[in-house]
Amino acid sequence: MASSSSPPPPPPQILCASFNQENSLFYVGTKDGFRIFDAHTGKLCYEKNIGGIGNMEMYFRSNILAIVGTGEQPVLSPRCLRLIDTIAGVTKKDLNFKTSVLAVRLSRKRLVVVLQDRTFIYDVNSTTILEEIETVPNTKGLCAFAPNSEACYLAIPASTSKGSALVYKTSEPELICQIDAHQSPLAAMAFSSNGTYLATASGKGTIIRVYLVAQATKSHSFRRGTYPSTIYSLSFGPSDDLPDVLVATSSSGSLHMFFLDAARNRRNQTSKLLGSIIPGPITGALDPANHHIIHNVIPAEIKSCVAVHKVGNSQNSSKLPALRTVVYIITHDGYFREYSINTTKSNESSWVLQREVNLLDTGCSTPQREEQHKD
Repeated sequence: MASSSSPPPPPPQILCASFNQENSLFYVGTKDGFRIFDAHTGKLCYEKNIGGIGNMEMYFRSNILAIVGTGEQPVLSPRCLRLIDTIAGVTKKDLNFKTSVLAVRLSRKRLVVVLQDRTFIYDVNSTTILEEIETVPNTKGLCAFAPNSEACYLAIPASTSKGSALVYKTSEPELICQIDAHQSPLAAMAFSSNGTYLATASGKGTIIRVYLVAQATKSHSFRRGTYPSTIYSLSFGPSDDLPDVLVATSSSGSLHMFFLDAARNRRNQTSKLLGSIIPGPITGALDPANHHIIHNVIPAEIKSCVAVHKVGNSQNSSKLPALRTVVYIITHDGYFREYSINTTKSNESSWVLQREVNLLDTGCSTPQREEQHKD
């Protein structure tokens, strides 16, 4: 007798995916190897079938990569971080550990390796250990890194029972603060471009908070939704000062965009009235003018990685001034999408799917499918 229940979802085609430090390239790791794409065009730049890749990191736009295997090939152990040169076709260095490598981050100064109960900070040129940090159990390898900041800030979980983060200045290296952001454990973190701000989300995913790192103080709070949802990825706009926007993808399949600038936070009388009664960070969570949603951007429960490519002035279809945000999303079912989102000062928004690329069949791409979303 046939079962009436739905079949389980297929296993993810992509094991890991992310962008380089400039968001100009991105990679996907699969059970067969890895592929690198140009984020501006969606075209395949490089691929190597060497066996399963469970973790990876690019070194800006150079030919140097850090890869971690899944263990299906003896030379690609999950306990070994391999630095390779794709042009010379050689291994530059193997770093071996007692347990699996869960995350890797690179800047021009530092190499960070995250294990379940330890995090290592290396000098990127000599690969000598500068600091070994004993951590709480970090089974997902959660961390945030600001590779383009002078201090090369690093954030890692400080607790398994609440949403606290330890922030290190890896340029020294030294611990600079602890940020107690949520009542439940952290699920996602991201620094702004220069490391001034840190965004956090807990496992519940209903509230996203933004902190000033230097003071370890909260500057913004945003309500993503009422019902719990796992935040898969966070990304700030590329501004060196106060970022214009913060975006998030979640297990609900939606893309959330939050405004950080003070002008937008106070652009209607309702928020002004609330601001006179309720503290600013709480007002930010209540004010819908700060929050725009694109529903069904990705299939529900599919992991994703998001990056804000650029934010600038534009005009919408009514020829009114608007803020244009270009967002890149990689999904673990094998797609890359570029969205262009226009938002006016009157809080109206529309969006266009500019590109959709099948990353597992690089000959297949879908240009410019336009859809509208209005608040």
